[in-house]
Amino acid sequence: MVLQPSERHYRDWNHRRLGPWCSPTGSPAPLSCETGCGEGSWILVCRLLVPTQVSLLSMEEDIDTRKINNSFLRDHSYATEADIISTVEFNHTGELLATGDKGGRVVIFQREQESKNQVHRRGEYNVYSTFQSHEPEFDYLKSLEIEEKINKIRWLPQQNAAYFLLSTNDKTVKLWKVSERDKRPEGYNLKDEEGRLRDPATITTLRVPVLRPMDLMVEATPRRVFANAHTYHINSISVNSDYETYMSADDLRINLWNFEITNQSFNIVDIKPANMEELTEVITAAEFHPHHCNTFVYSSSKGTIRLCDMRASALCDRHTKFFEEPEDPSNRSFFSEIISSISDVKFSHSGRYIMTRDYLTVKVWDLNMENRPIETYQVHDYLRSKLCSLYENDCIFDKFECVWNGSDSVIMTGSYNNFFRMFDRNTKRDVTLEASRENSKPRAILKPRKVCVGGKRRKDEISVDSLDFSKKILHTAWHPSENIIAVAATNNLYIFQDKVN
Repeated sequence: MVLQPSERHYRDWNHRRLGPWCSPTGSPAPLSCETGCGEGSWILVCRLLVPTQVSLLSMEEDIDTRKINNSFLRDHSYATEADIISTVEFNHTGELLATGDKGGRVVIFQREQESKNQVHRRGEYNVYSTFQSHEPEFDYLKSLEIEEKINKIRWLPQQNAAYFLLSTNDKTVKLWKVSERDKRPEGYNLKDEEGRLRDPATITTLRVPVLRPMDLMVEATPRRVFANAHTYHINSISVNSDYETYMSADDLRINLWNFEITNQSFNIVDIKPANMEELTEVITAAEFHPHHCNTFVYSSSKGTIRLCDMRASALCDRHTKFFEEPEDPSNRSFFSEIISSISDVKFSHSGRYIMTRDYLTVKVWDLNMENRPIETYQVHDYLRSKLCSLYENDCIFDKFECVWNGSDSVIMTGSYNNFFRMFDRNTKRDVTLEASRENSKPRAILKPRKVCVGGKRRKDEISVDSLDFSKKILHTAWHPSENIIAVAATNNLYIFQDKVN
């Protein structure tokens, strides 16, 4: 039986085979020092929790589910493993924000409508809908449990009154339709008021059915189920710019799907060797170009990025461009290959740049320059001396995501101790902020945090030895056109916006 090359398996076979080494509303506005990375520039809009029970949000309940917001809070110590948020994603307008958790649930938040009397509520989100996307399964042929955890969520552009999104666990991708209903039909001829069939012999007159107003109901219905196409765990899904196809990527293969066809997909990348003992790398992330439907990029556990063009051949075994930075021999160590593994890759909105996140850095690559990145940002370089302990507690295999702001001028990624980092590409300034329950009062101003590596510690600094590695910001999202960000910390969802004077 071939083992799944997951993080722990990858660690085991990788080191066993290779051994240790010798050595504001409107168009996007660029964030400046004053609006993006300056002290006190971000404020907390609201703190939300992913509900533990879907029944709380059932429309049959007597509560107004769309008004569950800041009051729906509890201590995160009561959160179970199923409550941990596993993905966060804004839709294309930023009016909706979807989260998926390890329990297979999808919770959608809707932005509060702005009014003249409630200008201060700009950016506040309330629960809009929630549904169970995936259930736990068991593969009897391989004797494997398939978790219900939601790995990724991707929105489709809105074409009508309904919303569509893709959600995936390790094996199955589903297309969901989220729609509103505020009217119900009445006056059936063949049914009575309770929905039971009437005897046709008793029908003497015909009635014209009418639509009656009813309380607003938000329904989520599965429209497509794309299954049985992946042997290994799905780590990425990406919607193509033609909006007719999307791709799903696992550890060794990338498949191309048509939204209308569920029983067939096209394999466009396959890096599985004939002998699994010869396996040296796995696919870690993949994404389509935002404008060119024939171009996509995928990253590997070796720290490399491959740009592929589907016009070249049906199977993209040969890449068009290959991005790799030569390793600095002075920094080579036992953990070099592990920390160089890319956990996330994102095209810029313009399509000119690629951003990648490895364990310690965020890099920006120009599509026209393959030999090295044009920008490298140190996220938490103070952890370089602690890689041994991070290896022992498996934190070194954490997969951090990274995001662009709407104008591609600022990038954001997460760290430990519920810290998240922002880097201004124009001014080269950066800031460390914290999403914590202690600062969870609405409209609270975030203060920059600093980590002290050694020596004398200042009053506002935190020692690197005091960092809590169980608190980590793995998943973040940035509003497509405004300076509003969503940060997932365990089962808490923090929404921040830049301070408006």
